[in-house]
Order: sequence, then structure tokens, then C-alpha cells
Amino acid sequence: MSERPENDDPDPNDAFDEMVEAETDRDPDLAVIEAGSRTLRAQAGPPQGDGIPARPADPEVDRALRAVEEELAGRWGETKLDPSVQRIAALLDILGSPQRAYPSIHITGTNGKTSTARMIEALLSAFDLRTGRYTSPHVQSITERISLDAAPISAERFIETYRDIAPYVEMIDAQQEYRLSFFEVLTAMAYAAFADAPVDIAVVEVGMGGTWDATNVIDGDVAVVTPIALDHTDRLGETPEQIAGEKSGIIKKDATVVLAQQPVEAASVMLKRAVEVDATVAREGMEFGVTSREVAVGGQMLTLRGLGGEYPEIFLPLYGAHQAHNAAVALAAVEAFFGVGSEHARTLDIDTIRSAFAAVTSPGRMEVMRRSPTVVLDAAHNPAGARAAAEAVTEAFGFSRLVGVVGASSDKDVRGFLEAFEPIFAEIVVTRNSSHRAMDPDELAAVAVEVFGAERVQVEPRLDDALEAAITLAEEEGEFSGAGVLVTGSVITVGEARLLMGRG
Repeated sequence: MSERPENDDPDPNDAFDEMVEAETDRDPDLAVIEAGSRTLRAQAGPPQGDGIPARPADPEVDRALRAVEEELAGRWGETKLDPSVQRIAALLDILGSPQRAYPSIHITGTNGKTSTARMIEALLSAFDLRTGRYTSPHVQSITERISLDAAPISAERFIETYRDIAPYVEMIDAQQEYRLSFFEVLTAMAYAAFADAPVDIAVVEVGMGGTWDATNVIDGDVAVVTPIALDHTDRLGETPEQIAGEKSGIIKKDATVVLAQQPVEAASVMLKRAVEVDATVAREGMEFGVTSREVAVGGQMLTLRGLGGEYPEIFLPLYGAHQAHNAAVALAAVEAFFGVGSEHARTLDIDTIRSAFAAVTSPGRMEVMRRSPTVVLDAAHNPAGARAAAEAVTEAFGFSRLVGVVGASSDKDVRGFLEAFEPIFAEIVVTRNSSHRAMDPDELAAVAVEVFGAERVQVEPRLDDALEAAITLAEEEGEFSGAGVLVTGSVITVGEARLLMGRG
């Protein structure tokens, strides 16, 4: 560890210890990591426009936000489910059905949902529509989940929205067998905030699955299905076909389905559902897709084929082939919303499309945090996501030596995840985040040793120490060696790493 100048400020190591102790007992998706944690040496500096809010500067607002977070934390977390939309439907009914006040684009899938939602939001905003976006989980702040006009709602508005619906939440709690969950209350808050704004269109990402997901009380004009892979198999099914069956529930009568490239068995389920409800289907690789893709400085240059024609010279400031495919899906979804390909045989304004994509951000997804050595964060947490991340980091950076920092959740396919990175990690530092779902570092190390061999595995139980250790390993190659660090394994791990490196 590097030396720090002496001063009278509290020891940031103590602050980090307090943060971990406080957060370990809370729901993982309410782990809003506190300011005051130490920053690593040679940090990259403040981010520009990444859309991740810091804690409120006003102490009273901060206390009020913490109180709301604590009240939400007392409810079922997102990992405990009763597969039903009965409770959320009852709540929204007494709220006056705010979800009926605007059209919506509904997004399901296994990987790429949040990035795709952010792209759709950027495109719609560029065409002067007022947007509401609901995504999960958050990277650092719970307020990220609900966005208006392409920015997270303020802490004040978040608090006000919660207080507005709280009496009705209590009424439903008293009527139902189970209290409304954390995710159900947040979903109602989002729908209410969108109606209150009001928005022209809502972009809504499912929490898990589709049919019984709390978000599925909307009838999306456009249903988007990003790539389906194995994840949450204990709840959604053990095959792509079974998982697709749950996710197909968001496809509603007369909607347009925008279908990313899928395993054949998953695609078959989606197409069958579309026929049953008389929905129109647009398939990646058939009606739309990526025509060409070249790596560019800071991202990639694309030519996309949309429902209405070709869109050349699209700069996307995100890395990886998977993000190019997400861009194609997002474009097709927006075209479908505007009636392109059915009512209109034309392309959308190319300059508007270009400017929208050029402004897209997706924090925690192949995000560069610092240089020399380069530290990249990616929220991959399942084998399919890990494979996409491994391909992206290899293509975009070409590191001469890559050190991995991995903090994973115990309910994931950790072996499959690590195997995806084995060919590209020279060494791996295993650690944990502050969530109670985090896999014990020693257990994670035992799996890592089987995959990588003992000589390539290092254990650092604290995330800050793990980051330092990985940076030190990368620096051993020398200043101009081209070595790098990839931090991955969980959205929570990435969010905490962002703060430890000075982002927040």
C-alpha cells in the first residue's frame, strides 16, 4: 500500500471498515455505498456526465433518503420472490393506474438490458420526447433506478414519491398475505413518478423473468428481448427454453417484439408467444442487425441496418461486439415505436441517431476508471456476460497482461464465470463486496485455484486491498508494458470499486 500524507482527517481505512460493517446486514440492492471511503492512489479524477448521483449534499435530505432506504430495506429483497403481480396490481389500482398514463417499451432478457434501455432512452430523448426509465439493479445510488429526462431523479423527488405512495402501500400490506416487496414498491414509485412528470414514454426493464415480474402490469407497445442465457435458474428454469417461457410473458396483444439473437429453442418460444397474441416480430439478423463494426478510439464505429433502412457511421462510445448488438436492438425498438417498418418505409433522421448514440453512457460496463495501468470495470456476473466481457476487453484494449479482480455472488455459476476469463487473466485476485450475498473469498479462491492453478490466484478479503494488489501486479510489468486490471463479478462489486477509485 502506498504511503499517504499525514493530516487530521479521519482514517479512510476506518471509514471503509464501517461501511462494510453497516452494509453487510442490508439488502444487496440497497447497498448504497457511503462517501468517505478511501480512494486509491493515482485515481482517474471526477467523471463527466456518467449519470451516477452522489449522496445528497444537504444533511437533512441525506438523512431523509437514508430513512426511506431503511424502510425499503425492511421489505423482501429482490432475491426473495412470490411469483405474482397481484400485490403490485392492487397497489397501482388504488393509485389510479399511473402505468396507463403513457406508452411504454418493456425490456427483458438475461444480459444487456440496462445498456439497451439507456440507448433506447437516449434515442427517444434525441427526438424531443420526455422519457422515464426504470432499470435495476443500481450501481451506486438507489435513485439511479428511476430516471426522468435521461437523468436519475433527485433525492428530494425520490423521497417525495415514496412518501406520496406510502399510505397506500400500507393499505395493500394489510390486505395481502405478504407485504409488498422492495422491488414492488420501487416499481410503483417509478410508475407514479412517470405519470406525475408526466413522461411521453416509459422505458422499463424487468427485474427478473417477465410473466410474474412486478413491472409486468404495463402493456408495452414494444417488447424487447435481449439475449437469453442461463441465470437465476432456480427461479426461471434450467434451460433457455424454460427461461424464455417466463420472459415471453411481457409480449402483449398487438405489440411489436424486437428480438435479439437468441438460442434456437428460446427464439421458438418467443415466436410462438407472438403468434398467440398477434404480435409483430422483428428479428436481429433478419429484419435488422449490425452491418459492419470497427474498433475506434473510445468505442466503435457501426453501420446498423434498421427496420427502415441503413444507418452508416454511427459512433458508439462503448466497447464490445455485444454493445453493438445492443445498439441494433435499441434502434429497432425506437423505430418500431415510431411505426417505422410497418406504417412508414423510411429511416429516422441520421444526424439525430448519430448524436444520440454518441452521447450514450453505461456506467460499470467496460468502463475505464484510470490509466497507467488501465483499470476497467464490468458488471458481468454470469458465464454469458463473462464471455462477452472477455471478448470485449481483448478486442478493445489488447493488454499485454491482464489481472482480474473478482467479487461474485454465492448464488451464481461461479465456475462457469471464471472459466470464461481463464484464457485472458494472467492472475486473479479474489475478494468480496459488502453484500450478504457475496461469496466467501476463501470459497471463491478454492474454485479459482481449480480453474487457474494456485500460482495465479491471490486472496484479498477487502475490496480496496484487492484493487491495490491488482494494480501492483500490473505495475510490475513497467510503466509502458500495456498491463491492465479488470474488476468484475457483480454490479455491487463494480459500484463499490467506482467509489473506492473516487467516482462518487
